[in-house]
Amino acid sequence: MDALARMLVGWFSLPGNGLSTIFAVAFVSATLLPMGSEPVVFGFVKLEPDQFWVAIAVATAGNTLGGMVDYWLGLGAHEAVARGKQTIHLKWLQRLGPRALFFAWLPVLGDPLCAVAGWLRLPFWPSVGWMALGKFLRYVAMTAALMGVPDAWWHALVRPFSGG
Repeated sequence: MDALARMLVGWFSLPGNGLSTIFAVAFVSATLLPMGSEPVVFGFVKLEPDQFWVAIAVATAGNTLGGMVDYWLGLGAHEAVARGKQTIHLKWLQRLGPRALFFAWLPVLGDPLCAVAGWLRLPFWPSVGWMALGKFLRYVAMTAALMGVPDAWWHALVRPFSGG
């Protein structure tokens, strides 16, 4: 079992394999399937600290695309089912508009929020923009916090902007 575990960790640590795994897990976890992608992002960044921003970008892209699928599912559901009675929650979401999708990163609520945005026919690209911003900030915060030692992740965060 130890040899298998070492082989899997070695495979996962390869940037090409790890990044595609991050994308796939982030995509699936953004759909209505219950799955978390943060441990995969953290594990990869722990093994490849220089790939911090690449991993965050790949996870954000996969998770946002998964949220877009939720949006389209909601839009399709709206087309298939006659619009029912408006609840106070739906009215609140309509009033807030695409900005509400900033909270698409929230556990339990985020995925259905994307589907309801499609149901309500909120503007697609602004919804995607707010969705991506929230998901990006979540991945940065969660991965940086999980890195544990402030020095380790601080250098990964600052290095791309310091020119060195």
